Amino acid sequence: MTGKPCKDCTAENNGAKRPAPHPGPRCTTHWRREKQRRALLASVRLVQNTYDMPPEVYDALYEAQGQRCAICRVSTGKRKRLAVDHDHSCTQGHNPDKGCSYCWRGLLCGRCNELVARFNPEQLLRAIRYIANPPARRILELAL
Repeated sequence: MTGKPCKDCTAENNGAKRPAPHPGPRCTTHWRREKQRRALLASVRLVQNTYDMPPEVYDALYEAQGQRCAICRVSTGKRKRLAVDHDHSCTQGHNPDKGCSYCWRGLLCGRCNELVARFNPEQLLRAIRYIANPPARRILELAL
């Protein structure tokens, strides 16, 4: 540790001048906050550059979905921000890996986004029917 005080503690003028660990100018608490801030900015830039989605739209979608993944409703996006789900078959004249307002569908966690990408709607409906009424259950009922 160095003897220098944390620049954020000093700026907050809270009296606590914790030492900044070498080589940075921030204490551990403020360095964690700075890393979170930088990660959020990087994510916002990625969403804006890749999907052409302004941060206000992302935030509005997030709020409209109850601050959860639109499918599983478990992931909150607090630890890892939710992914922008978009339609790769959108015919608005751009690269399928890019996005536009016609392509956006919602915000999903990584697992749900991968699920939607792997299966088409017909396959997902078959999966729902399979889970609701498994063939083994029907066959075993007939055998009993």
